[in-house]
Amino acid sequence: MYYLYGTRAKHFGQKTGGFDVYTSDNLTDWSRPAECFSSDKFGYNKQVNWAPEVHKYNGKYYMFATFTRKNGLRGTFSLIADSPLGPFKPHSKLPVTPVEWECLDGTLYIDKNNDPYLVFCHEHTQIVDGTVCYIRLNDDLSEYIGEPVTLFSGSSPYYIDKKPKGMHYITDGPFMYRTSSDELLMIWSTHINNRYAQCIAKSDNGEINGNFIHLPPLIDNDGGHGMLFSGKDGLMITFHRPNKTGFEHPVFMSVKDTGDSLKF
Repeated sequence: MYYLYGTRAKHFGQKTGGFDVYTSDNLTDWSRPAECFSSDKFGYNKQVNWAPEVHKYNGKYYMFATFTRKNGLRGTFSLIADSPLGPFKPHSKLPVTPVEWECLDGTLYIDKNNDPYLVFCHEHTQIVDGTVCYIRLNDDLSEYIGEPVTLFSGSSPYYIDKKPKGMHYITDGPFMYRTSSDELLMIWSTHINNRYAQCIAKSDNGEINGNFIHLPPLIDNDGGHGMLFSGKDGLMITFHRPNKTGFEHPVFMSVKDTGDSLKF
């Protein structure tokens, strides 16, 4: 069974009241949406309800999703459920991204020592040149411990055209993947020539604390915020297209693990 979670389209995902889950056994025919988290019920419906991402960890299901906080800043929170269908409830009292930062799109990464990390984006809305960062989580994923580490900025890839001072560089949607040859990849998204793009970076030491080298983008013609998963026929990627508010839809495609990168 496949489980699909997404941002409700209404008002660009603002004050939507929560998140839904869809199910399918073939990636073509999907159930009707069923609410799996009520942001109204728990006081999380202050503004944005964005980008729910679910991971199974130690027998529980954890949703990492971005909400607007009382201080007006966005942050990623940890939610928990016994089933991928929910209902999810708040697990972290505070965001699991730095409380003074505006952040979004947290994703879970477990290293070779079985230590959990959150990989997330520090928003361009606060720092102009957006970044991808990581921070250590405690063992039950309810809070962060230690200090955030910046991996790279939105302006750093070789394929990004440099912009006039003050123009923003976007980073969003990181997701970690270990290849068949034990390389650690990150897929993430930005804009290339004003088109939404699915990008790839590779750690030079095979771990989260390495230097991430930018590889050729996987998609540069309007598609991004991807995740990788095991399909019935092998490795798959899902991403959304078009990048137009209210018109985004999930796309599912087979992708090849080449050992040191990904390709269609």
